[in-house]
Amino acid sequence: MTRRLLLGAFLFHPGGSHVSGWRHPSAEPHRHVDIEYYARFAQTAERGVFDTIFLADGLYFWDRFPSGVDHYGQTRLEPLTLLSALAARTSRIGLAATVSTTYNEPYHVARAIASLDHISRGRAAWNLVTSRYDEEARNFGGDDHLDHSLRYERGAEFVDVVHKLWDSWADDAILADRESGLFADAGGLAVPDHRGPHFTVRGPLNVSRPPQGYPVLFQAGGSEAGQELAAATADAVFARPLPLADAQAFYAGLKARVVAHGRQPDEVAILPSLRPVVAETEADARALAAEILASTPDAIIVEDVAHSIGQTLPADPDAPIIPAPDTDIANESKSPNRRLARLRSGERLTARDLYAESFWESVSVGTAATIADDIQRRFESGAADGFVVQALTQPLGFESFVDLVVPELQRRGLTRASYEETTLRERLGLARPSRRVAEPVTA
Repeated sequence: MTRRLLLGAFLFHPGGSHVSGWRHPSAEPHRHVDIEYYARFAQTAERGVFDTIFLADGLYFWDRFPSGVDHYGQTRLEPLTLLSALAARTSRIGLAATVSTTYNEPYHVARAIASLDHISRGRAAWNLVTSRYDEEARNFGGDDHLDHSLRYERGAEFVDVVHKLWDSWADDAILADRESGLFADAGGLAVPDHRGPHFTVRGPLNVSRPPQGYPVLFQAGGSEAGQELAAATADAVFARPLPLADAQAFYAGLKARVVAHGRQPDEVAILPSLRPVVAETEADARALAAEILASTPDAIIVEDVAHSIGQTLPADPDAPIIPAPDTDIANESKSPNRRLARLRSGERLTARDLYAESFWESVSVGTAATIADDIQRRFESGAADGFVVQALTQPLGFESFVDLVVPELQRRGLTRASYEETTLRERLGLARPSRRVAEPVTA
């Protein structure tokens, strides 16, 4: 079968993926709790024959810095609740919810995602995250976040428990036979009775086995621990945008890890984020991107860079940064910190320099043809299996991508023009997993 480019439609902030995208005249941030706003997004993605919607999430409100409250569009609906509503307003597109393994319990997550898979008839997906910030810990009974390595140990066991719970029932165990009076076949029920370092979960799950067997598992994490968890358990990986050579190296390295875990390379799709700014001309696209960048308040620029390098900075975004010798943000993330590495190498840079460089490095700006060229180059040169599209503004940015870039990708034969398979797992080319069972319950 010809390899096909995969597409996910990303939504996090109500006005778009850029921190100040909500300020653009075309944005609709006032509709951040309006289901019809989200339905329009989902239906646009389905019109573009995207494989899945991808809802990011975090269990906190960012008030560490004043600008987090003043300027930052952070309010958002809970993803599983939202996706259940969108399941009724769409028919084919996948529905991926971000759910933390650090601040949830396996039984709750297994039950909720199995329910979404049934409601959507096999379109559910779980984006596994281990969470990052102390702000999240303070909402769940602690002051500090769990150690990075411990979070990933817990995450790996969490996935194992969820899979066991999804396997509680055989596919044909629910009889609902009025004549015999039997609702279920006890021989088709297995009790996980899991007892591990982090979880004790007897089970069984009180939801029948999901249509996909296991709903699709996404994982996002660039650290060593994150890549190992993804290689062992994930069906797809949401990756950071990187320069082409770095993206190729990450792709090759993660695929090698997948093989080392006894899996085939194509069992895990690698989907970097794509932040497109598309217009009818290159000049118009460049002007739109510059306009969005220029709308970012100085306070956010300073605080974004300060947080990323782990030190307090002066309020002036144009003041040269002297890196502190003892900064440590390793417990939030162990992914490579390019900003801090540059400063420590002796480069004389300001917060505005670093913020602007990160912005321009992370966006793909141009006409439909030039953006499609970039997508095709990365797809065909071993840098990506597809992309999660993060429009800087909503709804303009995403609808422009669907209206302009998607037809160009379809014309080149990179993406499909219509849905064929029924479930998201089938659409990703993944087999439905066979059931693993513990000792069955005896009648």
